[in-house]
Amino acid sequence: MCGSWEVRHHPNLTDDNCVKTSDADPAYNCIAWAAGDVTRWWWPARRRGISYWPPGVAREETIEAFVEAYATLGFQECANDSFEAGIEKIALFAINIHSIVIPTHAARQLDSGEWTSKMGSLEDIKHTTCAAPSGPIYGRPVCYLARPRPQVASTNI
Repeated sequence: MCGSWEVRHHPNLTDDNCVKTSDADPAYNCIAWAAGDVTRWWWPARRRGISYWPPGVAREETIEAFVEAYATLGFQECANDSFEAGIEKIALFAINIHSIVIPTHAARQLDSGEWTSKMGSLEDIKHTTCAAPSGPIYGRPVCYLARPRPQVASTNI
């Protein structure tokens, strides 16, 4: 298995579709990782008094609030998880409990077309499909966001 989580929590992640890309790090979570932030734990509800959430965004555990949080970084809703050159995508995962949709996870598409996820406070992984982390803990992708892929500054002198 590619990570240290319990197989029953992420039954669709296998050695055939994912690879560990970093060790566990409790400093940040999947929501931060999808935003490109490895210094803070992003979540609308404060946990033990520590949690970052973009200023001005409702501190609610709703898809709408997560979409608004990523909008502060230039992301807008899009139709699907298909690869588009020059476009960076995020997939928001959720579970449905008594007809209430609760956000659980975010994954970011890499420029290769593969996806990357931070598994809670555990490892970062690369997975071949957007939906690979789906399962009883994260649910499934319910919303996709996109923005132009940030350009890497040239170091040519």
